[in-house]
Amino acid sequence: MAGFYREIIACLRANGFQLLRSGKGSHEVWFNPTTRKSVTVPRSTKSRHTANEVLKQADLEKKF
Repeated sequence: MAGFYREIIACLRANGFQLLRSGKGSHEVWFNPTTRKSVTVPRSTKSRHTANEVLKQADLEKKF
């Protein structure tokens, strides 16, 4: 896993998100049962803009 992937996942986990689905493709779906939000996370997130967009979709503050 390259780029911002690990940081995104750590942030999502810290805010209650759980891995919902991980397939053969290059993306994972994370879900927060409290807020009922789900986000798609590319495993190869190399752009800070993409990383911040994932956090925005999860209703979290920009981090990168």
